[in-house]
Amino acid sequence: MMKILRIGYNSCGIAAGAEETLNKLHELLDGNSDFEIRKTGCNGMCYLEPIIDVIEEEKVYTYGNLTADKVQKFIDALAKGTHLEDWIILHPDHPTTQSSYQDKQVKLATKNIGVIDPENVDDYVAAGGYRALEKVLKTMDRQDVIDQVRASGLRGRGGAGFSCGMKWQFAKDAPGEEKYMICNGDEGDPGAFMDRSTLEGDPHGVIEGMTIGAYAVGAQVGFFYVRAEYPLAVKRLRLAINQAEARGYSGKNILGTDFSFTLHVIEGAGAFGCGEETALIASIEGKRGMPRTRPPFPATQGIWGKPTNNNNVETYANIPYIIREGGAAFSKYGTDMSKGTKVFALAGKINRGGMIEVPMGITINEIVNDIGGGIINNGKCKAVQMGGPSGGCIPSHLHDTPIDYENITATGAIVGSGGMVFMDQGTCMVDIARYFLSFTVEESCGKCTFCRVGTKRMLEILERITAGEGTEEDIPLLQKLCDAIIKGSLCGLGQTAPNPVLTTLRYFRDEYEAHIREKKCPAKKCKALITYRVVADKCTGCTLCAKTCPVGAATGERKQVHQIDDELCTRCGFCKDACKFDAIIVE
Repeated sequence: MMKILRIGYNSCGIAAGAEETLNKLHELLDGNSDFEIRKTGCNGMCYLEPIIDVIEEEKVYTYGNLTADKVQKFIDALAKGTHLEDWIILHPDHPTTQSSYQDKQVKLATKNIGVIDPENVDDYVAAGGYRALEKVLKTMDRQDVIDQVRASGLRGRGGAGFSCGMKWQFAKDAPGEEKYMICNGDEGDPGAFMDRSTLEGDPHGVIEGMTIGAYAVGAQVGFFYVRAEYPLAVKRLRLAINQAEARGYSGKNILGTDFSFTLHVIEGAGAFGCGEETALIASIEGKRGMPRTRPPFPATQGIWGKPTNNNNVETYANIPYIIREGGAAFSKYGTDMSKGTKVFALAGKINRGGMIEVPMGITINEIVNDIGGGIINNGKCKAVQMGGPSGGCIPSHLHDTPIDYENITATGAIVGSGGMVFMDQGTCMVDIARYFLSFTVEESCGKCTFCRVGTKRMLEILERITAGEGTEEDIPLLQKLCDAIIKGSLCGLGQTAPNPVLTTLRYFRDEYEAHIREKKCPAKKCKALITYRVVADKCTGCTLCAKTCPVGAATGERKQVHQIDDELCTRCGFCKDACKFDAIIVE
């Protein structure tokens, strides 16, 4: 019986060696009718790429870390009708050590990713694709569609969490015949890659959801705004649009009806500020990407002053399921105020970095321990950053918090678009705040003074504190600047920029005080506040530290206790990493 080999071929897989693995498969199997090779997206287990599914007799065996050098052995086993059990990460007949990564997930928006070939419209159609669009055009009027979306309780997944159905209603009710749709794929948060993975793995699903939205609000033209740093996503999106037009799912007179909807792809230039919808609209219009005051809101005056609806990639990806199964089917997941599922990207000091989709209401602890497999090197989780630079750091004692818009906001962070960056005990929270402020300063569009100057002044203070030059006046001054920036900034990005500082001050104030009063970094990360010292009782005089040190700070004779010159030392840590006897410590 023919075996189908399905290889994950998103950017994460290619970076891990999927291209070489695929080439080896073709080298060994081209012309062999017992095997069929297919490309697909990433199933979310980025930490085990390259990944290959073996499908035989309707069972799926998933192999991980299948690099090119392992392919010959892998194929030899399959050719003999056996499997390499130790290499299987997901088995159809019994649990594996990796099963818990999948157990608590519910895949609605991402159900096709890692399953279908994203470059083949027939694969999408065979998986039920475009049936929701057909249902809408042949059996539902525009208000029926909006009513279903409102019944689902879907809130925009881009960060603000505003009701999707209500947003569509505003655009539908706005006067005027010329209307537009936007799909915001300008994903810019550090540690976030949900939009990229979705567009790479299931572009037709997003196109279908956006087209249904266009029908509901009465739009004729839509724009995908995707960052240029996502070339594979852009390529597959353009291919999918062409395929959809050729098959009558997009363009003029869709599926033989009088509804027409034309899609365009615009590549963003990488400005974080263009994630804000009015700045994004300005960029589409060919202007500098800067926000404007609201009202009027885009639903009434968006692109070129016309009513415009803007949702992000994940929001649209949920729509086909809601239409096919009904709003109630979606709303059975989640909490009272936050319905459905949410896609998250797991990054940082976590064992299983990847993309997951879980029901709203799941706790952070469940994600860290059950899905994420805990912190690397058996470490303890210190905090998780949610919401990117606009979010905040949630400490471990709050990790039983159910994830929904209200509960996460109460911690001082935000759900945001879904980036989750995990930190261990070795993370300095003052330095983390400094990092996010440096990002905000770099990415501020500069239009309003509070954001442009205020964040710059905050960064200067944080740099001073992490350099051991902080003063008692710095903490109250930081808080004063935070308040002013929140109240005075024009757009949401500026208004939320202080969140990383506010949450680290709220939960890790002792670390700020240790930096300022004791000139100590409790996490031993801030270079100006640490020293490297050789423990004489442990040093064997192996000379590895001296050989490794790039500036000659570590010295000593063979079989003699070595020393580190604090004046020359750059705190790079190479000597500590090289020492096999734990003879170098950080103080």
